[in-house]
Amino acid sequence: MLTRSLTIIAAGGSTTVQDLGRSGRAHLGVPPSGAADRGAFALANRLVGNVIGAAVIEMTMGALAFTANAEVFVVVTGAPAQVHRDGTPMGHCAGFAVPAGSSITVDPPTSGVRSYLAVRGGIGVQPVLGSRSTDTLSGLGPPAVTAGVVLPIGDDAGAWPAVTVAPPTPPPALHAPVSLRCEPGPRADALLDPAALTAGRWLVAAASDRIGVRLDPAPGSTVPRLRPGSDTVASEGIALGSVQMPPGGQPVIFLADHPVTGGYPVVAVLTARSLDLAAQLRPGTEVRLHT
Repeated sequence: MLTRSLTIIAAGGSTTVQDLGRSGRAHLGVPPSGAADRGAFALANRLVGNVIGAAVIEMTMGALAFTANAEVFVVVTGAPAQVHRDGTPMGHCAGFAVPAGSSITVDPPTSGVRSYLAVRGGIGVQPVLGSRSTDTLSGLGPPAVTAGVVLPIGDDAGAWPAVTVAPPTPPPALHAPVSLRCEPGPRADALLDPAALTAGRWLVAAASDRIGVRLDPAPGSTVPRLRPGSDTVASEGIALGSVQMPPGGQPVIFLADHPVTGGYPVVAVLTARSLDLAAQLRPGTEVRLHT
């Protein structure tokens, strides 16, 4: 019996397989991993009729090209990127069939950072500790998706969806401040002036990745200061979306591949929706934090 698969012709940027991650293992030192933009990930699976946790391909600022050895049904969500089937443009957030042998190309996104390709049935790579996610911090899970890799298609399909098209959600624009909502963190009192975190303007640093979004103060903004003696704490657990404040006053928003513990105070935690927005921030984007 033919094993359905995708053969990767080209993969740019950081291209990985992601599902919902390895939750519940932080006490063992295992990061959560999983899709960085969970809203776009869930939408991709809904539009092809997969179970909610089916594995997809996450593309970070990069292009993708592949062929399928059997007819498949796919969709691309998240950061908007032009998709072609045998040279014909296809829609964004709109599922479509791919005949056996057809060539699919996904261009780099025009805005935002991360796009998601879901195939009906899911990506059927071997799970590690209950997840098919690639963890860029610990190295757990399948290797990064590169040219020449053959990805088997799994059996994580449910009933055919009633709707296979959705209005795309525009990612954060580079020219407008992006507002991220947060709640006070367990160490919010470490700040000399807690209001300084939300009063300031921030720029996304180039060093940001799946581990965390690093923020630099925008020109003219006041850098928040920590109370004397609170610049380091005993290593403690860090939740997804935590905003950690190092002594230099440049916050880090922890994303999917964040470490499970840290020694700087967590002064805020992003809401789930704002965490998805943070995962789509490009370097140089202006950010405001608010409660």
